[in-house]
Amino acid sequence: MKRNNLIIGAALVLISALLFFSFSKAGSGLLQKFSKDKSSPVAQAQTAPGGHAGHGGGAPPPPQPETKPEAKPEQTAEEAPTVEIPSDKQQLIGVKIATAAVRPLRKIIRTVGRIEYDEKKLATVNTKIEGWIEKLYVDYTGKYVKKGEPLAEVYSPELYATQQEYLNVVKWTQQSKSVKEERVSALLSKDAEAVLEAAKQRLKLWDISESQIKKIEESGKPIRTLTLYSPVSGYVLQKMVVQGMRVMPGEKLFDVADLSTIWIISDIYEYELPLIKPGQTAMISLSYFPGKEWASRIDYVYPTLAGDTRTAKVRFTIPNPGGQLKPQMFTNVEVKVNLGSRLAVPEEAVIDTGVRQIVYVDKGDGYFEPREVTAGVRADGMVEITKGLKAGEKVSSAANFLIDSESRLKGVVKQ
Repeated sequence: MKRNNLIIGAALVLISALLFFSFSKAGSGLLQKFSKDKSSPVAQAQTAPGGHAGHGGGAPPPPQPETKPEAKPEQTAEEAPTVEIPSDKQQLIGVKIATAAVRPLRKIIRTVGRIEYDEKKLATVNTKIEGWIEKLYVDYTGKYVKKGEPLAEVYSPELYATQQEYLNVVKWTQQSKSVKEERVSALLSKDAEAVLEAAKQRLKLWDISESQIKKIEESGKPIRTLTLYSPVSGYVLQKMVVQGMRVMPGEKLFDVADLSTIWIISDIYEYELPLIKPGQTAMISLSYFPGKEWASRIDYVYPTLAGDTRTAKVRFTIPNPGGQLKPQMFTNVEVKVNLGSRLAVPEEAVIDTGVRQIVYVDKGDGYFEPREVTAGVRADGMVEITKGLKAGEKVSSAANFLIDSESRLKGVVKQ
C-alpha cells in the first residue's frame, strides 16, 4: 500500500514540474511579444522616461553609436587563367623566353625557273608568192645567221612575169617622153608614170627590195629568183624547207631567235603572290655555273594561275652575252622582299591548333597565360602578330607543347 502511494506521489511531482516548465516558457514568449508591441504595457514600461528595461528607474542608458551598413567589397576583374610551371621544371623541359618587339622583317622567296626565248626577239621567215626553193643557204637547224644574210632563193613564174611587165612600163615611160607634141607627151608620161608606180608597188609588196628593183631597171632583165634574207641576227630554230621544195604564200620557212637576251620564267605559289610586284630585285644562279649570280628585276607577273599547282608565272629578263645561257636550262631564283617594321615573335612561340593560334605569355613567378593571337606573314624565322600581343610582352619560345599539355591537363585551356 505504501509502495503504491509513493508511486502516485512521484507521478504527481513529475506532472507538476512539467506543467511549471511549460507555463514559464509560454510566459517568457508572451513577455517578448508584448515588449515588441509598442502599445503593450511592457513596452511602455521599457520606453518610459527615466526608466530602463529591467530597472525600476535611474539614468537613461548612453546613446548607442549608429552602425553603418557593412560595405560590400569591390568586385575585382576576372583574372585570365594561368598555368604554373616552377623554375626548376622550366629548366628541365627547356623553356626559353622571347620578347615581342617591332623589328624590320625581310622575306626571301626561293623558287626555280626555266630559261626561255625572248618572245620579243623571235622572227619567222616566209614568202608571199608561190614558187620553188631553187637554192638553200641555211641547210641545218641551229645555224647562226646575221641580220640581212641570205637564207634561200625562191623561183616564182608569177614574180618573173610581174618583173617583165615592170620593164615594159619602164620602156613605155621612156618612149612617151620622146613624143614631139608636148600635150600628148605630157598625157602619155602621166599615164606611164602611174602604171609604173603601180607595178613597182606590187613588187615591193612581194618583198622585192628597192635595190633589187633598181637592179632590174639597170639590167633590163627580170631576176629569176627571189632571195629571202634573215630579219634578225640569231639562231635558226626551225627549218621547214629543203632544196627543190614547193612553197605556198604564207607558209613558214624558217624560225630565227635572237639570244642576246633571254627570259626566265619562275613559278610563285598562290600564298606568296601578294608579296610579288614588278620591279623587285632577284638573284639568279645556275648549277652549271657555281659561284656566279645574275641580278635581275621582275618584268611581268602573269595574270593567270595554274589550277593543278596553284602557282603563277613570273618573268625576268637578263642579258646573255656569248650565249652561255641556253633555253630550257633550270635556274635558282631568290626574291628578297622588304616587309618593313612589324610586331613579331619567333615562329616556335606560336602553336597552331588548326582552329586558332596560341602563345603562352610569361606573367612572372612561373605563371604562363595562354593567349589567342592572330598571325601574319612569316619571315626570317619570325612570325608577325597582328592581334593579341603588345610590344614588350614576353612569351615562351621553346617547350611550348609541354606547357600546352600541362595547361590542358589542368583545364586551363579547353580541349
